[in-house]
Amino acid sequence: MSIAPPFLVKICGLSTPETLRAALDGGADMIGLVFHPKSPRFITLERAVELAAIARGKAEIVALTVDWTEKQTTELVEALNPDWLQLHGRETPEQTAALRRASGRRVMKALGVAEAGDLAAIAAYRDVADRILLDAKPPKDAAFPGGHGRPFDWTVLADLDPGLPFMLGGGLDPANVAEAIRVNRPAGVDVSSGVESAVGVKDPARIVEFIAAARKAAAAVQEGLTA
Repeated sequence: MSIAPPFLVKICGLSTPETLRAALDGGADMIGLVFHPKSPRFITLERAVELAAIARGKAEIVALTVDWTEKQTTELVEALNPDWLQLHGRETPEQTAALRRASGRRVMKALGVAEAGDLAAIAAYRDVADRILLDAKPPKDAAFPGGHGRPFDWTVLADLDPGLPFMLGGGLDPANVAEAIRVNRPAGVDVSSGVESAVGVKDPARIVEFIAAARKAAAAVQEGLTA
């Protein structure tokens, strides 16, 4: 399994101009805006449009939705003009393909992972999503999807198809992202709670620290592969 350049860093759940600028100044490739009302990182469309205006041309804008209809999705795309849709719910492969067609946007499908058997779902999405995000499965009683700040057992990815350029999320933070990259060699990493000072409150310093650690680790892995 190898890292295919360019390595991507995504900061998700941004909600203020200050933290967005920290992500941009730190060199984030993608910024995520959350539209799931139950998430502590939920923002209104009005705020999202303001943030997108700051980010446009500097990083790719990702709109995160959970089990939305085609109508909801196309209306969001018309208002926000994101570069990507991140589908973080129970969207089937058929629904994923339909949303991709209707929106005219690239689609990232998040799949929850807790054990090796969860990886079987990847096959059905590879041809209908532009990118796969492997995230930690939420607790059974969770009110919203995502890793909830907890990494999954990365050893389950040992038998993953080395040709799959996936992004890795779930419990990543400035302290463990280098190890995650070294062990898993993803094409990119996605962080949200790992760069927060409190639930839903991003920390600009942690954002910059995370991006720097991820870039350094990815460069070291790539250098080792080409040496």
